[in-house]
Amino acid sequence: MMHRNLHRLLTMIAGLVVLLGGAGCSSQPPAGLGVQADGRLRLCPDRPNCVSSYDSADDKAHYIEPFVGDAAAWSSLTHVIGAQSSLTIVARQEYYLRAEATTRVLRFVDDLEFLFQPDQGLIHVRSASRVGYSDFGVNRERLERIRQQLRHP
Repeated sequence: MMHRNLHRLLTMIAGLVVLLGGAGCSSQPPAGLGVQADGRLRLCPDRPNCVSSYDSADDKAHYIEPFVGDAAAWSSLTHVIGAQSSLTIVARQEYYLRAEATTRVLRFVDDLEFLFQPDQGLIHVRSASRVGYSDFGVNRERLERIRQQLRHP
């Protein structure tokens, strides 16, 4: 009896994972990504699943410091991202890079954007979840790991 109930529970969980996994990987990038008309990356929506170096420093939920970096750091960023199995570069221009981060189990996708401003020695960053309300700090943590990897290749 207990074995049968456990089997039912595991079957239900597996079905939910398949259902949610399909929904996660089928999501399309939101409209409006990329460099905006004002030369900046898009600000975060009013949900705690996004961080951006262009949001106000007073907005502790969304603001993250830009990366400090020169042309060598900008070039290294491609290698740092490429070395991570969960990240895929999907757009690259001279001073702009967009990558997608895909979670292992549910296949949810987050969009990461980087904008190099060589005259300021900065790489502005933005990372946002496509679905859901909260990301439990995952986008911030991912960008901070990338920041550390750029500092210590």
